[in-house]
Amino acid sequence: MEDLVMTASTLPRRRLVATLLGATCALALAPSLATAADKPVIGVAVADQKSLFYIAAVDGMKAAAEELGYELNVQSANNNARQQIDQVNNLLVQQIGALIFTSQDSTAAAAGVKAANAAEVPVIAVDQRPESGDGVLATYIATDSVKAARDLCTWMFDQMGGEGQIAILHGVLGSTAEQQRTQGCNEALENYPGIEVVAEQTANWDENEAFKATQNILTAHPDLDAVFGESDAMSLGAAKAARQAGREDLISVGIDGFPTQLTAIKEGLTQATMAQVPYKMGQMAVQQAVQLIEGTGELPELQYQDAVLVTGDTVGSVKPSDFYGPAADKM
Repeated sequence: MEDLVMTASTLPRRRLVATLLGATCALALAPSLATAADKPVIGVAVADQKSLFYIAAVDGMKAAAEELGYELNVQSANNNARQQIDQVNNLLVQQIGALIFTSQDSTAAAAGVKAANAAEVPVIAVDQRPESGDGVLATYIATDSVKAARDLCTWMFDQMGGEGQIAILHGVLGSTAEQQRTQGCNEALENYPGIEVVAEQTANWDENEAFKATQNILTAHPDLDAVFGESDAMSLGAAKAARQAGREDLISVGIDGFPTQLTAIKEGLTQATMAQVPYKMGQMAVQQAVQLIEGTGELPELQYQDAVLVTGDTVGSVKPSDFYGPAADKM
């Protein structure tokens, strides 16, 4: 009878001990669970999600974030500077751990970086470098556009035998890429006195605008030999306008490495591109945002990535995914 009483009275105590032990274990685990759940979100503000470049860059960011266990909040401005400023401010209100920023223009760039600096949120600029204002960047990741344009124009001038007439189609005036690509081609021109620039027009990175601009240029300069499009889209627009005018001999080159441009080179519609690596740049941006959040290393001020010259001779040895990530091969 005594044994029975002891057994009965011991059971509740054992349950109580088990409950306490379970609670203790849960408390011991709580810090690690909280740490996983409380990682700050990485904010991403991009100019648009229509450009293949920006789509590939964000794909790279998402891949790196998934691998590292971080959440992204991606905002696209649809090429609207005012909208991008509002988006950056909204991201900052949400107390993001870092801002990856591809600015729409200088206005959005200056305001966005200034706001992030005031909130003490580090800024990683990708592709477009904020040139105005007093803002501070943690780092800038981009194509070395000066070198890319210099190498591409040098290749084109050599195809022309060092003489002839060219036209230049500019991107959005004042943007980092437009300024640097113009500079690079001008540097190449210094070594080719026989090359004459007979026309320069702004086509804002757009294929349709480049098509119309090239139509006008060919009317005014029927002996035009080549077009340097500061983007692949503009190169494609120029090539299509030339074909429509019966000018299959006109050389058209661009910068980007778009899958559509690689196909056009294979078909002989365009002649060359300098392929950028936006997928890799997106991965780098997130990896380095994590470094900043976790305090695990210093970042260089500038991180220029070399572009790859792709011509009719080399296009068969590359794939779109080499530059634009796994999804590019399906485009």
